[in-house]
Amino acid sequence: MRVPARSTTPFDFTRFHAIGERIRGNDPQLVFGRGYDHNWILNPPSHSGLNLAAQLIDPSSGRKLTILTQEPGIQFYSGNFLDGTLYGTSGRQYRQGDGLALETQHFPDSPNKPNFPSTVLRPGETYKTTTVYSFSTLRGHGKGHHRKHDH
Repeated sequence: MRVPARSTTPFDFTRFHAIGERIRGNDPQLVFGRGYDHNWILNPPSHSGLNLAAQLIDPSSGRKLTILTQEPGIQFYSGNFLDGTLYGTSGRQYRQGDGLALETQHFPDSPNKPNFPSTVLRPGETYKTTTVYSFSTLRGHGKGHHRKHDH
C-alpha cells in the first residue's frame, strides 16, 4: 500500500499541536471538505493486540484522551458542517469546527481495494474488535477512567 508523505502537510499529527492550527490553510482537501474528514492509517498493533491510535491533550485543564484499538485506521472528523443552528445543553452554540469525532475503523473503500485490510465477513463468522477510550489528567490531577468499546 502506498501512503503519501504527511510530514509537511496539515495532516501531520505525529507531534502535539492544536487541531485548529492548520485547518484553515490552503490545503485543497481541507478547503473542499471544510476541515478534516480523513482516515489515518495506524501502525500495526503491538504484542498486546492494541495499538495507540490517538492522544489528545487539553493543556489548560490537563485532560487527556488516549485511544487504543485493534482497528487498522482512525477516522477524524472536525465538525465541518456545524453551522451555528445547534445548541448544547448549556446553551452554547455549536459552530463549524467546534467538535471532533475519532472513530476507529477499517479504511474507506476497503472492499474495493485488495491491498487494504479485508472487511469481508462470511456467513457464520463473528466480527469482534476492541477499542479503549482512556481519560486521564496530566500533572497528577486525579485518577484516569476508561471505557472499553467492543463491537
